[in-house]
Amino acid sequence: MKKDMNIDLSKFWERIRTRMNEHGIDFDFPEGFNFCEGMPGVKVVCVAPDLKESVEEMGQTQREHVVMVRVDSETLRDLDAWVATGAVKSRSEAAALFIREGLKVRSDELSQLRDALREVEEAQERLKARAQEIFGKDEEG
Repeated sequence: MKKDMNIDLSKFWERIRTRMNEHGIDFDFPEGFNFCEGMPGVKVVCVAPDLKESVEEMGQTQREHVVMVRVDSETLRDLDAWVATGAVKSRSEAAALFIREGLKVRSDELSQLRDALREVEEAQERLKARAQEIFGKDEEG
C-alpha cells in the first residue's frame, strides 16, 4: 500500500539557497515552482559571478567566423549595456561571449547531440557503401 507523501521542501531549498549565496552562488526558481509535482529532475547550473576569465579567453582567441543573428529589443539593450560598461568592445563581442557561456552551460546536452549526429553520419556512410555494393557504382558515379 503506497501512501501519498506531501512534503514541503521549500524551507529545505531556502536553506540551501542561503548557504550557496554566502559563497557567491546565486540561483532562483520560477514563481510557483513546486519540487514535488511531476518534476523529472532539477538541473542546477552554476555560472561564475565574474566573466573576466571568459572575456580574457575571448581576447586571446581569433574570432574569424561570422554568425548573423536577430535579437529582440530587450536583448539588444542588454548587449549595449555590456558594451557601455567597457567589459566588451562591441555588441558582436558581447553576443559571442554569451553564446560561448550559454554553450558551456549546456555542454552535456550538446555532447549528447554531437554523439547522435555522429551516429547519423556513420549510418549514412554505411547506407552509401551498401548502395554502392547493390548498384555496383563507384564513388564517382
